Amino acid sequence: MTGIIVSNGNIEDYDFYRKYFKKESLVIAVDGGAFHLRNLGIKPDILLGDFDSILKEDYENYYKAGVQILKFPEEKDATDTEIAIDEGIKRGLRQIILMGVIGSRLDHSLSNVFLLKKILDNGIKGMIVDKYNEIYLIKDRIKIKKEEGYKLSLLPATDKVEGVTTKGLYYGLNDATIEFGSSFGVSNEFISDSAEISIKKGLLLVIKSRD
Repeated sequence: MTGIIVSNGNIEDYDFYRKYFKKESLVIAVDGGAFHLRNLGIKPDILLGDFDSILKEDYENYYKAGVQILKFPEEKDATDTEIAIDEGIKRGLRQIILMGVIGSRLDHSLSNVFLLKKILDNGIKGMIVDKYNEIYLIKDRIKIKKEEGYKLSLLPATDKVEGVTTKGLYYGLNDATIEFGSSFGVSNEFISDSAEISIKKGLLLVIKSRD
């Protein structure tokens, strides 16, 4: 099952996000992310957090609608988004899509990107999505579909990533090594309907982006 976790970061064009919601998806609203789901017209299966950012009307409406509510203290050792991921892991999700996790707070945004490792470590496919980006973290291989106007960047998340091989990209790589702190893998272009990236060692952020 796929889980969709909606947090309180930037979401503007709601129509863009509707394609990710399927009937069988488990939808988790993280605190103020309930506002985004209300605008999408989607009732979450779970509402969780310390509820320091949720609008009172959203909380009351979902409570009356019978949504499962999981409340956590404000003083805790994990963000609400990480707690939502833990809930998804506990429920045996095979894929987790994170929305509303990129915003004006760089510390929060980076923390949420790093949470892709927890997802990966639990054998789950993870993705962060917004109107301009799809972000993945891999330890072996991935296939990414081409979309008009998008470029693909490969950024090491470990000291180095070894054995990087690509297919379907303008700047091809064959058993290459990319070191952390290098811009070597930024802004490649698709030359096929999809691109394939494989690595032998390390962790690699694969980011499909547009302006």
